[in-house]
Amino acid sequence: MKKNNIYRLRQTVLSTVAATGMALVMLPAMAQKPDTTLIKKIIAEGTNNSQLKNLGHELLDGIGPRLVGTPQMKTAADWAVKTFASWGINARIENWGTWRGWERGITHIDMVSPRVRSLEGMQLAWSGNTGGKTVTAETVIIPEVTDSLAFAKWLPSVKGKFVLISMPQPTGRPDYNWDEFGTKESIEKMKAERNTLTDAWNKRIKNTGLSAVALANALEKAGAAAIFSSYWSRAFGSNKIFGAQAKKIPTIDLSLEDYGLVYRLTESGQKPKLSLRADSKELGVVPTFNVMAEIKGSEKPDEYVVLSAHFDSWDGASGATDNGTGTLVMMEALRLLKKFYPNPKRTILVGLWGSEEQGLNGSRAFVEDNPAIVKNIQAVFNQDNGTGRVVNIQGQGFLHSYDYIGRWLSAVPRSITQHIETSFPGRPGSGGSDYASFVAAGVPAFSLSSNSWSYGTYTWHTNKDTYDKIVFDDVQNNAILTAILAYMASEDPAKASREPVVIPADRSGAPGKWPEPRSPNRKGGQD
Repeated sequence: MKKNNIYRLRQTVLSTVAATGMALVMLPAMAQKPDTTLIKKIIAEGTNNSQLKNLGHELLDGIGPRLVGTPQMKTAADWAVKTFASWGINARIENWGTWRGWERGITHIDMVSPRVRSLEGMQLAWSGNTGGKTVTAETVIIPEVTDSLAFAKWLPSVKGKFVLISMPQPTGRPDYNWDEFGTKESIEKMKAERNTLTDAWNKRIKNTGLSAVALANALEKAGAAAIFSSYWSRAFGSNKIFGAQAKKIPTIDLSLEDYGLVYRLTESGQKPKLSLRADSKELGVVPTFNVMAEIKGSEKPDEYVVLSAHFDSWDGASGATDNGTGTLVMMEALRLLKKFYPNPKRTILVGLWGSEEQGLNGSRAFVEDNPAIVKNIQAVFNQDNGTGRVVNIQGQGFLHSYDYIGRWLSAVPRSITQHIETSFPGRPGSGGSDYASFVAAGVPAFSLSSNSWSYGTYTWHTNKDTYDKIVFDDVQNNAILTAILAYMASEDPAKASREPVVIPADRSGAPGKWPEPRSPNRKGGQD
């Protein structure tokens, strides 16, 4: 495996374009001379007339999160098609399945006893509502029981109550805060306490004899008024917000400290009461879809360069960095290409996928439904890991990816590539984001992987994934990078090699295998 900065590839720098700071790398495999005037125009437009902030405001502030099965997802799709059309780009919505339709409404949560306090929390997706009423009830905690029989005996006591099902965290300070200010002794003590509490809580849940889904269903069936949980993201103020297990009663995620407050009061026997109103709506079965946009190729219209990002999001916030930023990158890149490269050699296709968050469903459906296109894809460039600058591209197990990725990156300004590390040939990705759907089908598909900006803990699937977390300088950088890569891949006289590496044997000695294509879930949430 070769791991290096693209501008240290065996000292193959041949020339520097002073006006753009662009280092042109010519790899031995083929001489591909980019149109430097065109590239300068892309850079100037992407830098001086970027549409990213306007697009982000319209999508993330005006429309908001794009949970599969919600009206907001359809509104966003219509907006994207209209926006592409305003740039003279053909776009369409492609249905590939159906999903349980659901729409979030106002959720209000208060503690009314032993004192009054409005609580910070939100309803989890696809959970039931309170029937247009405010429900007030006492709280109870999943008990410590010896076995499933003891739990079954306790279960009827939840009728009409709010049930707490998460472990209370011993600290709301992330580990980096402890490491900065805590003493060695206090840090070790905190971590030991947390580990002990976690082990004890896991045992408590295990002794019920039920999985997470079965536990939620059992509480619902026993007449619980609502389920309360808290899934801390290990960052100040951030909780992970996913879908609910129960379907007929509300499931509410409370912030770490508000959950801890209610839990401690319940545990100490003060019998707190909460009031809850959750006004979500069930919308039946609705279509789910991808948004596709394209600039038709002039010489090889049946060969494709694909710009890829998932359009859907969870709805804890506005889905800004997961994956609003990836969506904005691909839309802006196509705008730049349409303006300065309106007649590409190969067709440039943008795919904004639906239901990535539930298992790469939109991109898997596209791969399954479009074998002729998939057979003729030159390359896929996918972006889906936050707001940061692209800092890594690996070869995804394609033996000769070093050659063509190197050629294409050679046209990108040094100001961008100086941050990028490459590793070739790498190993094929089997999940994580939509590039994996294409890799499994043998398509050269690459993740434009970004630096962190605390993505994993702070904004990924959390209640803090909002417009203000976007670093637009970095997103602008990525849009320019993507546009130039797409131009180079389209112009390349050679078809990108799909020859795979030999996958090493696993730990048991069994032969390594390339990931296999998987079918999408085309009827989500309807069982």
